[in-house]
Amino acid sequence: MKQAVSIWLAATRPAFLSVTLVGVLLGLSAAMAAHAYRSTWLAALTILFALIAHAGANVINDYYDARNGSDAANVDRIYPFTGGSRFIQDGVLTSRQTARFGYLLLGIVIPSGLYLVWESGPGLICIGLIGLFAGWAYSSKPFSLQSRGVGELTIILAWLMVVLGSDYVQQKSVSESAVLTGLAYALLVANVLFVNQIPDRIADRAAGKKTVIVRWGTQVAPWGSLALYSGAIMIVAIGIFNDQLPGTTALAFLAAIPALFGLSKLFKKPTDRAQLMIVIPTTIISCLLFGLLLALGMLL
Repeated sequence: MKQAVSIWLAATRPAFLSVTLVGVLLGLSAAMAAHAYRSTWLAALTILFALIAHAGANVINDYYDARNGSDAANVDRIYPFTGGSRFIQDGVLTSRQTARFGYLLLGIVIPSGLYLVWESGPGLICIGLIGLFAGWAYSSKPFSLQSRGVGELTIILAWLMVVLGSDYVQQKSVSESAVLTGLAYALLVANVLFVNQIPDRIADRAAGKKTVIVRWGTQVAPWGSLALYSGAIMIVAIGIFNDQLPGTTALAFLAAIPALFGLSKLFKKPTDRAQLMIVIPTTIISCLLFGLLLALGMLL
């Protein structure tokens, strides 16, 4: 029984759920900073079901990447960061089991979301639907947005909704600080997916997935990553300058230390496997550190 549970849990790629956990904490910190935090029970439910929604999207992504053949063809994946869980390819789960599990997880979110709507207000319906649609349409047909070169925009939208929804549950409205911090953080979540496309590019191209890296080549990778980092920092800086964010949110700029280290490796040789094994985890660390420090800055 324990082994079965561990298999289903591992299929959700739990390590990547940390980006959603930090996103929810960022939204909750915006509510606390506005002295509008209402309920730890609601906060716990928000965290739980945001994680379930992300888990469902991960599983659905594995299913559709198995259908288009990109995961099976991916011999250049950097484990455990890229190329999916490979549970289907390794015979741990069937395609049907994976699809059913993914849609079950997404389905679980709906009744819980309606409860949160009852507790907080109808505006959460729009936020929740946008977030769920983005998570599903990123991989799923007929949209397959990641294959159309707009995967990063989809991720930005999805994680912005994570932050806004978490704030809305507490405040019963969307605060300006949640919009700014959420957008800044979402850019770095998109950066994680953007950099992860590099080792997967050959398999993606063979499967017809026209990601940004496939479309424009690896030469855009360091510049695109730099642009996403710069955009996140600029949003926070402008927010501080305009008194829309507290000055203490400048703590998030400390995330530039690992970011610059990773970027230096990426600019040196973006396709080198040894470099990418440093760049990819550094990109994840930078994203999580930025979000956590931003949340701390809001609370301080």
